[in-house]
Amino acid sequence: MGGQACVLYGAAEFSRDLDLALLPDPANLARLESALDDLEAERIAVPPFAPEHLEAGLAVHFRCRRTDVRGLRIDVMTRLRGVDPFPRLWARRTTFTFGEETLDVLALPDLVAAKKTQRDKDWPMIRRLVDVNYLTHRGDPTPERIDFWLRELRTPELLVETAREHAGAARTLIEKRPLLELATAGRLESGDLGRALRDEEEAQRSADAAFWRPLRQRLEELRREARRRQR
Repeated sequence: MGGQACVLYGAAEFSRDLDLALLPDPANLARLESALDDLEAERIAVPPFAPEHLEAGLAVHFRCRRTDVRGLRIDVMTRLRGVDPFPRLWARRTTFTFGEETLDVLALPDLVAAKKTQRDKDWPMIRRLVDVNYLTHRGDPTPERIDFWLRELRTPELLVETAREHAGAARTLIEKRPLLELATAGRLESGDLGRALRDEEEAQRSADAAFWRPLRQRLEELRREARRRQR
């Protein structure tokens, strides 16, 4: 669900980590623990590896020690802000095939939603992910793709192009994404659309900060508890 997924969707990102979203039922967690043991992975930092921390929205972090993957960091999460619960993500997943191996990845719309964080590096990646999808598939504009592009494109010129070519669909989405009214007008020279896109980004950053505020407080409590146990 992280940088490796972005690579698979064609928006190249150098990442030495592996980010996983998983269903935290007991059998699934047992399989994960078995895989981590095989990778000689040890937990780093807080929180401890426990379902209640995953279900609260925290990530659990591991570092691999097995020779062929030494240093690889694995981050595991269950709950992502602004993203549907795991069963729905799983139903919509994209499966990539490599020979006889398969890899299940968040569907592109879900990956984009998961990237709407307060981190500076995520917003250029969102733009690249959606741009690549649009430029690759605009010759085959299915209703699902049109809906995705109108909801998520962040390059003003491409958003205006899409809104003009699919004006009816754009009008139906204006209530959910008001800046589409500016895109359908197509007045790029005024800069209003660019400002609206920046405002939209800032609203998502603020929402993510609010989501993480109590979680960061909980992490600090867990750090203090860990330090007390070490004394």
